[in-house]
Amino acid sequence: MNNYRMELGRPASSRRRLRDLLLQSDNRFCADCNAPDPKWASANIGVFVCLKCCGVHRSLGTHISKVLSVTLDDWSEDEIEAMMEVGGNASANSIYEAYIPEGYTKPGPDAGHEQRAKFIRSKYEFQEFLKPSLRIVSGKSSLQSSSAKSVMDSCNSTSSSQRMEGMVEFIGMLKVKVIKGTNLAIRDIKSSDPYVVLSLGQQTVQTTIMKSNLNPVWNEEYMLSVPEHYGQMKLKVFDHDTFSSDDIMGEADIDLQSLITSAMAFGDAGMFGDMQIGKWLKSDDNALIEDSTVNIIDGKVKQIMSLKLQNVESGELDLELEWIPLDQ
Repeated sequence: MNNYRMELGRPASSRRRLRDLLLQSDNRFCADCNAPDPKWASANIGVFVCLKCCGVHRSLGTHISKVLSVTLDDWSEDEIEAMMEVGGNASANSIYEAYIPEGYTKPGPDAGHEQRAKFIRSKYEFQEFLKPSLRIVSGKSSLQSSSAKSVMDSCNSTSSSQRMEGMVEFIGMLKVKVIKGTNLAIRDIKSSDPYVVLSLGQQTVQTTIMKSNLNPVWNEEYMLSVPEHYGQMKLKVFDHDTFSSDDIMGEADIDLQSLITSAMAFGDAGMFGDMQIGKWLKSDDNALIEDSTVNIIDGKVKQIMSLKLQNVESGELDLELEWIPLDQ
């Protein structure tokens, strides 16, 4: 989830501090594989990483590593402050890689996914290279004394589904912009408090809750890693209730094939002018209100769609998808 979105009007000094930290020499290379020019960061661990390592970090779960794009995502003050407290890759690695066994080979920029995933899990999830008496507390980027048993208990709490996800090969990133809802269903007396949940594989993101609004405008962006066998993205809209379980306000399945196959077929979109390169056709078997085209716009592959929510009396939702290749 991305509940900590940077507010409009926030002083630029906060983002400038993050940018200045990224420009430090030790942060110009991925903390985990030394690939140059990392554009991603784990806000609670305090390291800058490349896109390939970012995919593994995401699979760990946000309780271990909360991944944000340095250039695409909004950062809260607390997240920026946590990065500053750690001080960057060299400082973090002096803790997380303090006890790497002799002869152990750290993965390089061209390492395969399996080697990369094994190292990152050993380093952050199982904390195998830390001094046994130390532990990084997720979310605060601070050291606390802890027994070895506590560390293992914390690691063992990770679900089996997250462990399996870590072995999945990611083929790219998907930026999803939840634009707006229209004529959503009433679930309270006269209105609803809607929010949207998007799921892809083991990943789930949620928009903010809109109080008493049947025509909410979110304009919120979220990032999801796309596994090799990606399937459909699931969308559900809920009405938030304080004293009871949240009510469903409709759902839709989103076919990503037209976007991803078109994007991968064209390769570097920056080499082409604005043009249509694919289309997802409206049918009785999907939630599209009209055909949804895939276009290259300003060197980016995007797809805008309007969806009629299913299994509900009314409601429409507008989304924009953007494909981000691994080498971007």
